[in-house]
Amino acid sequence: MKLLLQWSRWIDTVNDGIGRVVYWLVLAAVLISAANAVARKAFAFSSNAFLELQWLLFSAIFLLGGGYVLLKQEHVRIDIIYGKFTKRTQTWIDIFGTLFFLLPLAILVLWMSWPVFVRAYVTNEQSPSPGGLALWPARLLVPVGFALLIAQALSELIKRFAFLRGLISDPSNAQRPSKTAEEELAEAIQARGGGVQP
Repeated sequence: MKLLLQWSRWIDTVNDGIGRVVYWLVLAAVLISAANAVARKAFAFSSNAFLELQWLLFSAIFLLGGGYVLLKQEHVRIDIIYGKFTKRTQTWIDIFGTLFFLLPLAILVLWMSWPVFVRAYVTNEQSPSPGGLALWPARLLVPVGFALLIAQALSELIKRFAFLRGLISDPSNAQRPSKTAEEELAEAIQARGGGVQP
């Protein structure tokens, strides 16, 4: 289990690093979108490459960020029932969901998307739009993104089993910040005096 936990920490580090890079892709997508809009309106210049680059960046954000979101426990879950159970029961629910839903689906998508990427790469598949980009980078994002998600799912399984054996503290709380982004924003607004007083 000690070796597995080391492997889990390595996966967490990789997905955390990729997640921090993905943050910057959001800014890049916004800047390219704004530049494209300005060029189109002010200079009557536009290119399909700009539009497809935005699409590629948005795809990268969502696909490469999946493992990071799982690491930070920010994925969608239905807490109405889940939150009423003990930590031990919640851990078993996480294990069940990961083993029977997340992993089979992610492995299937990875398995089915790899040949699509290989075919696009070998044939140098290009966008059908004039001035468009090569499509193989976008096709590559799918298997890479799901591989990162699978790795993070395995890391989460390792941590859940280690928690059940009493080797580590509750992993579902380890990555969560003490306050959500919404709570931090509300506090910042109130600190500036802009909050609505009851």
